[in-house]
Amino acid sequence: MLAAVDHVQLAAPPGSEDRLRAYYVGVLGMTEVPKPPVLAARGGCWFAAGPVHLHLGVEEGFRPARKAHPGLRVTGITAYAARLEALGAVVTWDDDLPGHRRFYSEDPVGNRLEFLEPR
Repeated sequence: MLAAVDHVQLAAPPGSEDRLRAYYVGVLGMTEVPKPPVLAARGGCWFAAGPVHLHLGVEEGFRPARKAHPGLRVTGITAYAARLEALGAVVTWDDDLPGHRRFYSEDPVGNRLEFLEPR
């Protein structure tokens, strides 16, 4: 029986860890979580904010998915979007999901991220 989502894995190109840290920690406000040494040797980085865990793994020949994305629930979505924009992230609002306010953005390697808050 499934109990919860433990984490979401996204891919990233080799050598992008510093850009990912700047975005996920500096822009989104997440905390970097140390990877176990055997996994750290593969590159990439892990981030968390409360129960939300995102793992960024290095993938040779990386190309960001155009449609696939994690949906990240936020509180105070208007202020959160303003924070992202003030820190240089592009925010694209979308009103097509009934009962929610939401926007899309991208991390520095092109991964699509959805941010949403129930109305």
